[in-house]
Amino acid sequence: MTPMQAGQPVIDCDIHTAIPNAEALMPYLSDHWREYIRTSAFKGAVDTAYPPNAPTTRMPAGVPDLEAVRRDVLDPWSVELGIVNCAYAVDSLHHPDTAAAMAAAVNDWLAAEWLDKEPRLRASMVVPTRVPEMGAREIDRLGDHPGFVQVLLPVRSEAPYGHRRYLPIFEAAARHDLVVSLQFGGAPGNPPTGSGWPSYYIEEYVGMAQVFQTQVLNLVVEGVFDRFPNLRMALIEGGWTWLPSLMWRIDKDWKGLRREVPWNTRVPSAYIRERIRLSLQPIDAPPDPKHLLQIIEQMGSDELLMFSTDYPHWHFDSADEAMPAGLPSDVRRKILYDNARALYRFN
Repeated sequence: MTPMQAGQPVIDCDIHTAIPNAEALMPYLSDHWREYIRTSAFKGAVDTAYPPNAPTTRMPAGVPDLEAVRRDVLDPWSVELGIVNCAYAVDSLHHPDTAAAMAAAVNDWLAAEWLDKEPRLRASMVVPTRVPEMGAREIDRLGDHPGFVQVLLPVRSEAPYGHRRYLPIFEAAARHDLVVSLQFGGAPGNPPTGSGWPSYYIEEYVGMAQVFQTQVLNLVVEGVFDRFPNLRMALIEGGWTWLPSLMWRIDKDWKGLRREVPWNTRVPSAYIRERIRLSLQPIDAPPDPKHLLQIIEQMGSDELLMFSTDYPHWHFDSADEAMPAGLPSDVRRKILYDNARALYRFN
């Protein structure tokens, strides 16, 4: 039985959109930046992460638009609220003022073209990260907008996000009670592995889960959650079956090395269970459903997972395949609705 047939409300925490081209941002840029784009070689960051007709996107035109999201996600899934994530590569822009201007334009575009036109949608705001104080100013500019519910940070970064240079971003997010979301990808200019550049995309794609693990470890031991007791985080599109082993290993080694990080007042896994949630897709599902249930049990909580279609990167072919088989009804409801509602504090 699908969620629609059961009358189950759904919160989709990962619906993608993309800027089709630099021209789409022109109405949201100042005269200076419009002239700069039209008279220089700069035409914005990567136009789209969704190549036309790519098998992972299923979008003939490449770019998911509002009508497609309504048709493919909001209506058939009975989505009560959906969070739009625009992975515009602001982090690839090395000029701080350019990055700040383009991030603001993307956010204003999201507000005008998505939030104002569809009441079921909320959005993640894009922020420049090379100068974190600029990112904090963008959060302050839009932090009270009811449509923006989180700050999007690409999981690949110049330095781990627990580094003190990024504190202004977390401070601003906490000030406005916004979730901070680490999203698959990023273009900071450094290799995505600890050993240098890989040869193939499959290496980067599979290895992105390791980047998520690095960020989780760093955020905990650098004391970000101790410094900001109300900060909540979402890990989007990074998988989650790796979490139990990571929590076990951090806890084990922390017990012997805790004197190095005296600000950690609890075992690391406690911070993770309390402050971090993860999107359901992609599921690195073992063939036997009982093994997947064991992984959820090993996580120590059934409140960590939030439903996502990851549209248009659908990792399933039908609604029946979107949720793991064999889940108890109360766990299904938590994943489909309750966990995201609590994290984002939706009324």
